[in-house]
Amino acid sequence: MTASPWRGYDLGSRTVSYTERDAILYALAVGAHPSDLDLVYEERLRVLPTFALTLAQWAPDALGSLGAFDVTTAVHGAQRLTVGAPLARAGEVAMSARVTEVWDKGSAAVFEIEVVSDRFVATWSLFAPGCGGFGGARGPAAPPRPGAPGRPADRRLTVATHPGQAALYRLLGDRHPMHVDPEAAKAAGVSRPFLHGLCTMAALTLPVAGALGAHPADLLELQGRFAAPAFPGDRLVAHCWGDGEKGVRFEASGPERTVISGGRARFGHG
Repeated sequence: MTASPWRGYDLGSRTVSYTERDAILYALAVGAHPSDLDLVYEERLRVLPTFALTLAQWAPDALGSLGAFDVTTAVHGAQRLTVGAPLARAGEVAMSARVTEVWDKGSAAVFEIEVVSDRFVATWSLFAPGCGGFGGARGPAAPPRPGAPGRPADRRLTVATHPGQAALYRLLGDRHPMHVDPEAAKAAGVSRPFLHGLCTMAALTLPVAGALGAHPADLLELQGRFAAPAFPGDRLVAHCWGDGEKGVRFEASGPERTVISGGRARFGHG
């Protein structure tokens, strides 16, 4: 088999700074309520671990700017996050990034980009039409559905997104026009602007943590595949299955479609 020339590519290092305001804006963008004072009030602030993904957004953006794929059609396929230590209320994070794998899906390729810091490890999987056919391995299959075979969900949770959510979330760093511009969304094969997958996934961690009796800032692991876009204003339903103490596997559905599959989250004890 032939490896992609992008496999193993070093994207370099970067130190990104942030303020308490950024962390609070993020919490509000992913659905924190004004009464969640330890997420939205600087005097009590705990930073959501998924905020790290906005700090690391430079890495997939850098690969796209190098011409590895067409940024107008590539979409976010999956995400993994492992938390090593809490983020401070404000400060800076030093990161390094590289392309760990490029899978050949025939008419498309999947680029896996890993970002490493002393506080987290994050891996993007980007589905890039027109970049396959180079003779490489197809990569792992999608994980089985968490409830199969025949096991009903232990819990059903609802998450109400709001019409301005994508426009708000993009202020955190991922300003791809497909999330705000109808023509850019159509170029990516979607009928209208849609929520960032990372916004959808982070929004789900809030009620999931609550259902487990955990705090969302105690998230230790998170992963999932973005099966279909969720749209601002959608009411999402998460089907959850217990996965050990403070752990859960989940799927999330919007109107008539699954939007996140293969979801898994694990929380600490605070």
